[in-house]
Amino acid sequence: MLKTILVALDDSELADKVIHTLQQLVLEKDSKVILCHVFSPSESEMELPADRPQPESLTFSYFHIEKQLQSYQTLLPVESNIELVTGNPPEEIIRLANIYKADLIIIGSRGLTGMNRIVQGSVSSQVVEDANCSVLVVK
Repeated sequence: MLKTILVALDDSELADKVIHTLQQLVLEKDSKVILCHVFSPSESEMELPADRPQPESLTFSYFHIEKQLQSYQTLLPVESNIELVTGNPPEEIIRLANIYKADLIIIGSRGLTGMNRIVQGSVSSQVVEDANCSVLVVK
């Protein structure tokens, strides 16, 4: 039985496919879904002191993602939480899955191949390799 499901979403069209896949699962009433998004820190953002105003683009992006995840929450028939974190995406997804003791992680795959996959890395591949629970990859 899937009691806790961590759903890792980005801000691409793939997020809609991931949510659609989640909706196809038969969930128990006491199941819980955690919708998460991991913001990757860029070099310039890491250098900003915490007590200084943050660029408007960061604030807009955060609220845009939060609203998107809240809209996905309304589509779910079970209890859900939202987690917005900053860090290395595969590490943070696995960390959240461990914190919530997830039975399943659902994540999208952009389908990168060849040099793009080597240069940009594959979040889904690393999550599949390192997770302590089952992982459903949505293409």
